[in-house]
Amino acid sequence: MKKIILVTLILFSWVLSAQGADLKIGYVDLNKALNESDSGKKAKKVLEDMVNNKQSVILKKEEEIKAFKDELDKQSSVLTPEAMKDKQDHLNKLIREGQRMVNDFQEEVRKKDSELTQEIQKDLIDIVNKFGKDEGYTIIFERGASGMIYSQKELDLTDKVIKKYNEITNAKK
Repeated sequence: MKKIILVTLILFSWVLSAQGADLKIGYVDLNKALNESDSGKKAKKVLEDMVNNKQSVILKKEEEIKAFKDELDKQSSVLTPEAMKDKQDHLNKLIREGQRMVNDFQEEVRKKDSELTQEIQKDLIDIVNKFGKDEGYTIIFERGASGMIYSQKELDLTDKVIKKYNEITNAKK
């Protein structure tokens, strides 16, 4: 965090000396935009529907396990030890299947959430870049990550840093 603040201060001082009072800065809360945009709300609805569908399947599996366990409890006094072991093994198998189903559903929902979120975030960043350029912003920060989303090409110091890094590294060889 301290490095981000230091880099930001250096960048601001460079920008202020280069452009003076023409500095135009803004920020965007991408998380809020994601949650409150129409696409974000639709994605949230898709995930809720997916979870609800998965929950109904899981509930059916839980009911199956409970019914088998109740039957096993009722029959336990009349079953032979071998038959009891077979039924207990079957119950354990049903429980493992249920746990696997829950884990698979959680992973599926997580992947879908990630897929939908990344797609929307990419579009939001594209919009912020265009907005920043069209409106003449010097820098636009992302509020949550304190990272930069847009800056004028002239403020990109990457090539200069690479050149300086190469000079220093090659001088040491």
